Amino acid sequence: MNGAESLVTTLADQGVEICFANPGTSEMHFLAALDNPRMKSVLCLFEGVCTGAADGWYRMKDRPASTLLHLGPGLANALANIHNAKRASSGMVNIVGEHSASHLKYDPPLTSDIEGLARPLSHWVRRAESSTTIAWDTATAVAKASEHPGQIATLILPGDTAWKDAGERALPAGLTVKPAAPDQARVDQVAKVLRSGEPTLIILGNKSTRGRALELAGKIAAGTGARLGSQFFTARIERGAGRTPLERIPYAVPQAQAFLNSFRHIVTIETKEPVAFFAYPDKPSLLKGPEAIVHPLVEPDEDSVAGLEMLVDALGLGGTQPLTQERIETPVPSGALNPESIAHALAAALPEQCILVDESLTTGRQSMGFTMGARPHDLINNMGGSIGYGTPVATGTALACPDRRTFCMVGDGSAMYTIQSLWTQAREGLPVTTIIFANNQYAILKAEYTNMGAGQTPGPQAMAMIDIDRPTIDWCAMAKSMGVPSVSVDTAEDFHAAMARSVDAEGPVLIEVKLY
Repeated sequence: MNGAESLVTTLADQGVEICFANPGTSEMHFLAALDNPRMKSVLCLFEGVCTGAADGWYRMKDRPASTLLHLGPGLANALANIHNAKRASSGMVNIVGEHSASHLKYDPPLTSDIEGLARPLSHWVRRAESSTTIAWDTATAVAKASEHPGQIATLILPGDTAWKDAGERALPAGLTVKPAAPDQARVDQVAKVLRSGEPTLIILGNKSTRGRALELAGKIAAGTGARLGSQFFTARIERGAGRTPLERIPYAVPQAQAFLNSFRHIVTIETKEPVAFFAYPDKPSLLKGPEAIVHPLVEPDEDSVAGLEMLVDALGLGGTQPLTQERIETPVPSGALNPESIAHALAAALPEQCILVDESLTTGRQSMGFTMGARPHDLINNMGGSIGYGTPVATGTALACPDRRTFCMVGDGSAMYTIQSLWTQAREGLPVTTIIFANNQYAILKAEYTNMGAGQTPGPQAMAMIDIDRPTIDWCAMAKSMGVPSVSVDTAEDFHAAMARSVDAEGPVLIEVKLY
């Protein structure tokens, strides 16, 4: 067994089932080792698709995937979606090829500081020094990526450590670290706040927005009158009919301030207090009211289920039925496409247990409010703000959950960053409906231009940097070129019908939503 075979075998032994790969010459032995029935390998045509797909896989599986990246430039191409994954607390194991040690001293053209590139966005970085230690290094990387919250682990694989004999595999012991429960004093303080009757918002983040934790939060809301909220962007929320609803803190600073101003107390669970996404002239960075007090109940590295169970016990609410969302039957809309009719079409068309990946920016901003009472589904947002996350993450969620339809809402500007995802979706036959909102502009930047105080209306040269209409992108032709069936719609009823038809499609579908 050579070093590369030892690495892949150890990944599989440690529960890593899939590798999103864009290999190069230095990774050929790793590529050969992927002929392992215990490891599914998926080719992505851009490294940012690899890391975005690994992010999507983790968000649905709570287990890390691996990626295979070619040297420093390949890692550099992958970094934007590593950033998004890190902000979403997604675990992943990045395997980055490197020249053999004997070749590096000659400074060949692809030489770079891989550690220097990896370190700012990785929680753990290690260069394999020997083929005989690769199993140990790999097991440590997987354990790190599997911690709570999820971590980014980057293992650099020099070519000679991949092709040399690995000998006997030695593995470290005792690497599993369970998240701790919060301090009892914090729980007691929050219980005191909730008993006071003063207006309180409980903000849930990361893994507290689903499963048992969300149910427990619903008990607390029902028993105390506290309101439950989420940040505007959340890694994954289980929402819809029958689930505990969360109010979404608005994105725009004035609206967020207005929403938060009525609360005397803010309790945070696996998240921090609300902060503006950007700094704006004459606007605050912290969004809460001036008198509001923030109470961290569960820190990001702690167990939210344990913390919420402790709080339920402290409040004596064990027998309370959780607050749940009623089903809202939304009529199929008709007429012009606008944010409201788009949201109504979504609410009517989303099938039960689908996954909704949202990178729609301006067009989809109203969608979340109108889909609260839709059929139960999971919502995934971009936590890091680097655009081009949507189609890769949807690729990963569909591979993680092939029995559930993934809907990916993405603006046309964002989609152009990682449109190569469509090719991987077609090759793998993935159940993804990609919805492209085609307004031929970076619409969000027009609003931000005014918000930032740059002026009321962009001038001709500034507008040329925002509009993407010369030439107009043909999304249906783009989809066809990558093997994805497509349709273009320009009315609300046609949009709804296209989504409903896509539910029964055998593989990926693209819907171009023309906005005028």
